[in-house]
Amino acid sequence: MTEDASRSIAEELRRRGLAAPARLLLDAHRPLAPLLADVGAALSPLLSRGFGPRMGGLSMLIEDEKAMDRVIVELDRLGTPTVPGDGDAEPG
Repeated sequence: MTEDASRSIAEELRRRGLAAPARLLLDAHRPLAPLLADVGAALSPLLSRGFGPRMGGLSMLIEDEKAMDRVIVELDRLGTPTVPGDGDAEPG
């Protein structure tokens, strides 16, 4: 997974207000990544019908530990507000 793809994933997660949960899940599931990659490979024919081409990107993210690290770095670079829209709100 390229650096641009990692940045794109991180920006999309932040835009949807999912940066903090994604960061938490990436850290929590790091030890399970090899198992999740095997399960993903086994279920990919079924999941590709529902998720289409997005499933390939998710598989690459799970299989490649460095890709997970790059997404985490990008999430940290963008900042991870705990509440959606928290970074956009003005102090009141």
